[in-house]
Amino acid sequence: MRRSNGLWALLGFGAAVAGTAWLGSRYNSHDSRTRLWYRRLDKPFYTPPDFVFPIVWSFLYTLMAISGWRVWQHRKTPQGSSALRWWLPQLILNEEWTRLFFDRHLPTWSMADILSLQIAIIGYIVAARKVDKSAAVLFVPYAAWVAFAALLNEEIIRRNPSTATMFPQARTA
Repeated sequence: MRRSNGLWALLGFGAAVAGTAWLGSRYNSHDSRTRLWYRRLDKPFYTPPDFVFPIVWSFLYTLMAISGWRVWQHRKTPQGSSALRWWLPQLILNEEWTRLFFDRHLPTWSMADILSLQIAIIGYIVAARKVDKSAAVLFVPYAAWVAFAALLNEEIIRRNPSTATMFPQARTA
């Protein structure tokens, strides 16, 4: 592989995760309607403060891009292709969780999404391990954070059985 191709690929993976981050940020708590809804939720004591999320996600998105790029270098092998078939769906599910939870105010639906996301992450780790152990290890913090997020999501559902009817209503697609 030529060095310039590798750099372009790394930039491509970086752009993909940056695009996901940007799409997800469109649905975050900066919107006054969403901020009010989120503040009204009964959240567990272990919910991190708001400033933690962009720090953690910046770190995780960087690891995701590097990991995907490392596996991409093995794309012409069956194992590399298999791993990459897990990488893209996890990215899509990642963004979809944010839309379902913050934009649509649907914690139960976002819970189903985050469980699918965790399956995709684990599938990627297992497949990536066969071609690049470092790429697989780079996804472990992401898997841990998503497991923690799923725990938070589940607890919010439990504590807020009427989230779908809480003011203000979610935007309709």
